[in-house]
Amino acid sequence: MTGMESDYCKVVAESLTGDRAVDELTFSSLSILTERLNRLKEIDPVFSKITLSSDAKKMARQKDAVAVC
Repeated sequence: MTGMESDYCKVVAESLTGDRAVDELTFSSLSILTERLNRLKEIDPVFSKITLSSDAKKMARQKDAVAVC
């Protein structure tokens, strides 16, 4: 994993554990990781059953709820 990829993971992980605020950087990092996972799924079916954690999915829905308000 390159430095930037690990930064995205770190930002999301720290946001999920409460070690950093959930902010635009969190949502951006989560979006990038989601896009990369989807690309992996398109490349090889072996990745098809890999999903984000339920906490990460819940956090992603938070952004949608905040954007609507």
